[in-house]
Amino acid sequence: MKKVIFAVIFTIFLVAGSPIFAQEEEQKQDKKKGNESIYYYKNLSLEKIFMYRRGYVVQYRRGPNRMGRAYLPHEWFTAAAGKGEIINLPPGNSWPSMSVYYKEGEFSHVRLYVHRSPYHLTWGALPQNVNIDSYFENVEVLELKF
Repeated sequence: MKKVIFAVIFTIFLVAGSPIFAQEEEQKQDKKKGNESIYYYKNLSLEKIFMYRRGYVVQYRRGPNRMGRAYLPHEWFTAAAGKGEIINLPPGNSWPSMSVYYKEGEFSHVRLYVHRSPYHLTWGALPQNVNIDSYFENVEVLELKF
């Protein structure tokens, strides 16, 4: 009788525990095969977006009390360059953001999630006498400060 009870309990543990071991083994095999994504991203909340004749100036949060600026040339947002994409948010309470994608640790592309209306709080205007062309020259990668 004790052998039968022991066999039943052993079978229950064997059946219940096998998916756990199988999942761990599958994860190990994925790492060995290189099935992990080569991409990762950083998502940042935007405070202001400024249109400029050479591109976009985006002001993002670096921390609770600090801001950072990024300069995104218009050329990035063409199909040929493929480094930038603008996605319009639906009307509502969605707050604009910027997702910066990296491939194998190197900058790949950026996505701006913005409101279509230029009257939204996050769209700003630069004075016409401001010349920041130098920030848009020879920009190949987006370097963020945190």
